[in-house]
Amino acid sequence: MTTRQLCTFAVAGGRYAVPVADVQEVLRHQELTPVPLGHPAVVGLINLRGQIVTSMDVRRRLGLPDRPADAGPMTVVVRTADGPKALLVDDIGDVIDVADAAAEPPPAAAGPQTAVTARVYKLPDHLLLELDVAELITLTPHPTR
Repeated sequence: MTTRQLCTFAVAGGRYAVPVADVQEVLRHQELTPVPLGHPAVVGLINLRGQIVTSMDVRRRLGLPDRPADAGPMTVVVRTADGPKALLVDDIGDVIDVADAAAEPPPAAAGPQTAVTARVYKLPDHLLLELDVAELITLTPHPTR
């Protein structure tokens, strides 16, 4: 049986994951430098040991409500073709092994979540959506405000 290793995290009460192979590191929330007139999902830039990394709020990218002001996010730094990107999430979960046979394609509904979901896993106590990192970080141009 073939399995995949996934790094899990929570966003707005939902359970999500990205492949462990795409994860560079997991950090506590980092101080952000805002990006004026940027895409709404891009919340700022972080300095990661001298490297400037774009930070994206996964809540905003998925069209979910903003995180409460008193709830600091966690950061999942993922490797991409364009260098590392920081994903802001509500909480970090575990690294889990899931059977490829347990995966199903995402539902055929339209919306920001479906567009970035690679697979859905029915786990014993919840659904887990595996996100496609390349799709997640691809942002359509935002009209000038």
